[in-house]
Amino acid sequence: MKYGLIAGNGRFPFLVLEGARERGADIVVAAIKEETEPEISTVKAPIEWISVGQLGRLIRFFKREQVTHAIMAGQVKHHQIFRLNALPDLRMVKLLARLPKKSTDSLIGAVADELAREGITLVDSTIFLESLLSPEGVLTRRAPTSGERNDIEYGLSIAGSIAGLDLGQTIAVKDRAVVAIEAMEGTDATIIRAGEVTRGKSFVVIKVAKPNQDMRFDVPVIGLPTVENMTRAGATAIHVTAHKTLLFDRLKLIAFANEHDLSIVGGL
Repeated sequence: MKYGLIAGNGRFPFLVLEGARERGADIVVAAIKEETEPEISTVKAPIEWISVGQLGRLIRFFKREQVTHAIMAGQVKHHQIFRLNALPDLRMVKLLARLPKKSTDSLIGAVADELAREGITLVDSTIFLESLLSPEGVLTRRAPTSGERNDIEYGLSIAGSIAGLDLGQTIAVKDRAVVAIEAMEGTDATIIRAGEVTRGKSFVVIKVAKPNQDMRFDVPVIGLPTVENMTRAGATAIHVTAHKTLLFDRLKLIAFANEHDLSIVGGL
């Protein structure tokens, strides 16, 4: 069994590589020119640099390397596909032409189908990272206050509905009113925007998995930058979906949250 890592931005791909090495897995890397950190070139694995729209080249690389299973790790911003520097190749053009809509799920799901046609199975992106998934319960020294709990309870069904529409997985809530909703810009930008709306007054963040979360891609992630942006924006608590959200730098994440009196909760 040989794995092909489709590497987006951030630390996610590096953690997958580390986990694969610990398991003794054979892995190669397809690095996205517009997204992947340059440091990926230092890893001890065959690497092919491709652009976002080069689906045919991706598949040729994996076939050449005899890849049987693919892993998607790290964000590839949806808007990249619309940029001139990510002009799609013929295989991607044909895929896009077949799509009735170009949401994240439909787009990446179609890529998974193309890989499957070539005998390459897209697998759970947390396959080597199960220990990083959020447990259930209060993860920090401080539990949410009654006001924070009320805002979380109010926001959970709204966040779930938005995630079910494949629009975004994060919302910000203050006094039982939604002040920011994630679209293509990502969680951190949503938190910062919420701080601008509330003008530094406290609010809560709710980040959820989709109702039928496909763990092969678009898995929710929070890390140290998330809580750092929360403190800058004025957020005081964050709720994530237990067992379906990855916590990067968990010890540092929780230590920072405790130091700044933030509350982190994993819930179902």
